[in-house]
Amino acid sequence: MDTRVLIAGAGPTGLTLAIELARRDVAVRIFDKAETYFVGSRGDGLQPRTLEIFEDLGVLDAVLAAGAAPVPMKIHLGGEVVGERMMFDPVEPTPAKPYPTGWFLGQSQTEGILRDRLAEFGVHVELSTALTGFEQDADGVTATLSTGETVRAEYLAGADGGKSFVRKTLGIAFEGSTDESIRMLLGDVHAEGLDRAYGHWFATPEDPMSGMMFSPLPGTPWFQFGAPLGDGELDAETALPAVQARLDALSGGTVKLSDLAWSTVWRPNVRLAARFRDGRVFLAGDAAHVHPPTGGQGLNTGVGDGYNLGWKLADGAPELIDSYEPERRTNAARVLGISTELMQKYVDGDEDAHRRGEDFHQLDISYRGGPLSPAGTGALRPGDRAPDAPLLDANGKRVRLFELFRGPHATSLTFGDGPAEGYRILPAGSVATGTDLVDDGGHAYAAYEAEGGRQVLIRPDGYVWSIA
Repeated sequence: MDTRVLIAGAGPTGLTLAIELARRDVAVRIFDKAETYFVGSRGDGLQPRTLEIFEDLGVLDAVLAAGAAPVPMKIHLGGEVVGERMMFDPVEPTPAKPYPTGWFLGQSQTEGILRDRLAEFGVHVELSTALTGFEQDADGVTATLSTGETVRAEYLAGADGGKSFVRKTLGIAFEGSTDESIRMLLGDVHAEGLDRAYGHWFATPEDPMSGMMFSPLPGTPWFQFGAPLGDGELDAETALPAVQARLDALSGGTVKLSDLAWSTVWRPNVRLAARFRDGRVFLAGDAAHVHPPTGGQGLNTGVGDGYNLGWKLADGAPELIDSYEPERRTNAARVLGISTELMQKYVDGDEDAHRRGEDFHQLDISYRGGPLSPAGTGALRPGDRAPDAPLLDANGKRVRLFELFRGPHATSLTFGDGPAEGYRILPAGSVATGTDLVDDGGHAYAAYEAEGGRQVLIRPDGYVWSIA
């Protein structure tokens, strides 16, 4: 074999998968047909579960430093500020959920941080390289590249976007719908005169829910803008003068736009692949599911795909690899429903369309009832996300469960007395020795329902594997 895993597509999904493999010393190559790296925002909202994944991957500090927390949105009607709204309900961190709200960072910046992390393992994205064909057999996949190279790999992952060459070559149906009656104008632009401490919604008093939104993009001079288009605007102009004219009609001409980085007219092409796997070939990210931009779910779901698939391919156990499709396709279908429902609220002019609840955070993703999750009882069951909690080591130093989980390994926890193959968690008031850790404030015992003592095995991707 030339490599263990070949990844087509170097967006957030492909990069996450590559990092998961590379940090386990799995030979991997990742390439992209683009000649240069993408510059722009697109998926700029990082959900709480994605922040937890990024902590495990070792990129969270860079993401937090480059991005920003959600900001309130000023509502401008007829050129006057009439109020403010928060996109997210305010939620305080808890020991079990250290990142309770989202974080904003442009997609190109997120990709840059992931590429830098991947490079630490000696793996670099191969640009100007497209997949032109592939065949698979019982032992592997033979792929041909646009560079003329033929590569032999054990597995091929298609993270190559909504128009996926991998998916089309496999003949996998992309089930869903394209609504030709709905359009949104999207892009990034400089906006002189707008306060970057806020997002902004511009509309007329007569039609307050049909307007134009501007959100500041941290670490850049740009705002991301979005505007629903009416029935007569299905072929709306996307050039700067047309974007400026649209804003002027809503704002009274108080904001000057310049330096349009990118813009497009988006239509709701909401689709889910009929299968996420064909033999030794896998689909992930937009190649497997495309979402409306509402709710910020697409990038985050793709990162979850790569995170789920990576450790399973690295291990190589058939039962683990077989679990990828049922776990992630079920989740993708659920998330598509959430983001599509929010899109309809925008179309209907629902005043709650700007709000985001906890169902967008992806912290409630569960693999209960899946192939790796035996039946269980209680609030915490196999397949659930494993909560964080503060602990104290033998020297009284604070440590968190997430710190114990961090890395390419599974983690065994024993609560209370009993032999521990990994870590033993003792109740508050105990004395820690060796690998024993004291539960600081009783948070771990409460989160894991461990008052009577139990053993919990945590999967490498931070979900409960078994409870005994």
